[in-house]
Amino acid sequence: MRDAYHEELDSIGEGLVEMTRLVGSAVGRATTAMLDADLKLAEAVIAADQKVDDLQHELEARAIALLARQQPVATDLRIVVTSLRMSADLERSGDLAQHVAKLARLRFPDHAVPQDLHATILEMGQLAQRLMAKAAEVIITKDVDLALQLEHDDDEMDRLHRTLFQHLMDDRWKHGIETAVDVTLLGRYYERFADHAVSVAKRVVYLVTGEHADELQQAEAPVEGA
Repeated sequence: MRDAYHEELDSIGEGLVEMTRLVGSAVGRATTAMLDADLKLAEAVIAADQKVDDLQHELEARAIALLARQQPVATDLRIVVTSLRMSADLERSGDLAQHVAKLARLRFPDHAVPQDLHATILEMGQLAQRLMAKAAEVIITKDVDLALQLEHDDDEMDRLHRTLFQHLMDDRWKHGIETAVDVTLLGRYYERFADHAVSVAKRVVYLVTGEHADELQQAEAPVEGA
């Protein structure tokens, strides 16, 4: 019985890794659809989000069944509860990738992103994909140091987000209000996607150590004047 129980716990972790793979791929493909005005690809990304939703529902059902049958305590309870929260983060990440694809579909056959912002949006999409890949690695390895590193990696996404706003606020902006709204939304989608990847990594820190990532970083920070 205990072997079956731990196999079920392991399968929940595998499901989370599969979710990270799906949403990471989705944000990369949605970015391509956006920049290339590729309607077929945008539609494929939108449809594929159902698989992410189904997987989340499946993981939730497994986790709740484990709570009911096994009444886990200590570390095992932390694994189940934290997994539920991670699956919610990943489901929202999938929604954000879908939002990017839906914007590409809305503006087709036109491009939602002006040519002079293509490089920035491409970089944001690629970074979002890398952050989610790193979150998957954190889930697999339970590497606390790698998990804490993600927050520093996210600083680059914040920098790119600020770059978008600098373009929007520039007096030389010539692309109109509708495009400004589209670019603002896109920036927010990528920024929130990255936040969810960081959140997943932070939850792994809690799973492994029993401490929240922010508390752990404060404890390890050097004391001024020491």
